[in-house]
Amino acid sequence: MPTTIEENSSDLKNWLALHRAPGIGPAKVQMLTEQSINPFDLLSQGQHKLFEHLQLSEKTRAYLRQPDWSAIDNDLAWSQQPSCFIIPITASHYPAQLREIADPPTLIFVQGDPELLHYPQLAMVGSRNPSHQGQETAAEFAKHLSLAGLIITSGMALGIDTASHQGALAGSGLTIAVAGTGLDYVYPSKNKALAEKIIQEGALVSEYTIGTRVATHHFPRRNRIISGLSSGTLVVEAAIQSGSLITAKQAMEQGREVFAIPGSIHNPLAKGCHALIRQGAKLVETGNDVLHELAPIISRRYPHSSPSPSTENITIKNNSLNKDSDTPSQHMLSAQQLTLLGFIEFDPVSIDTLVARSGLTPESISSMLVSMELSGHIQSRGGLYSRL
Repeated sequence: MPTTIEENSSDLKNWLALHRAPGIGPAKVQMLTEQSINPFDLLSQGQHKLFEHLQLSEKTRAYLRQPDWSAIDNDLAWSQQPSCFIIPITASHYPAQLREIADPPTLIFVQGDPELLHYPQLAMVGSRNPSHQGQETAAEFAKHLSLAGLIITSGMALGIDTASHQGALAGSGLTIAVAGTGLDYVYPSKNKALAEKIIQEGALVSEYTIGTRVATHHFPRRNRIISGLSSGTLVVEAAIQSGSLITAKQAMEQGREVFAIPGSIHNPLAKGCHALIRQGAKLVETGNDVLHELAPIISRRYPHSSPSPSTENITIKNNSLNKDSDTPSQHMLSAQQLTLLGFIEFDPVSIDTLVARSGLTPESISSMLVSMELSGHIQSRGGLYSRL
């Protein structure tokens, strides 16, 4: 496949100039494409009537008269590297699902295998600071759903995003990460090794040009691409004020399915999922819940790539209702007890699970659990322990 995918270097250069122009977003690009106006028309001399028609600001007009060709050359140089692609919205290899949303990116940068963008995807998102159970659930669901035929798409953030990518890599190996920076820069830096593995097995995607660094406002824009590429979005853990809920809302607005995994009513990271369920998101307990909903949709759009609803059930742990209690001061605990408390969820866990998570011995854990229960930090029930 040619590096620029159906665009010669001159056409692609013009698209990059348009993409970098301030004040020209997806809405104006859509207006251009609907009227069969190409970037060359805007970059040609004597296009004042076209400037007026599009109501372009003087700042935008000035840029179009003299684009930053050196920055554009950097984009093109990046695309000449192995497995690096730039796909304008008019190219046949631009993902059809993404083109259907209200504000599709003018072009996308892809590093890895761009063919994966044309296969059925499930977005998985959630908290950047999840519980251990949330991470385990995300990885387990991602692994099994990927083996069922879905490509797992997420944002490579810490927490649930990372667990979802890792689960998919452990399953089919196919996963897509949508970045909020240029693809020459990995954010967060802790995920550099993960990004390299995704490039080998799946693909990184971004609408941001080479050299673009982290900015807060990039991530809500990034989220619309995550949901836009996917047939559905699964939220694993999310607080009420969460970027994951933005992704879910965008998925709803795009007409895509939204799924949420419930949790303990005492877990603040479950409240966002519960809110989504009240708003109409599908409650998910097993992987089959996702597959049964998506199978008919995917079979229509991807007749040769439908996931099988007969995949092994993926069931989350049963929830229990903990007694309401004021949280005791954590300063009463020793450093080792505080560490152990970090591995105890609002839902019951066994000593064996705590041994596996913490690496501590069963004897030391048992001793600390007795002390922590007496001090009111945890409660025991049937040999299981939960946080208060």
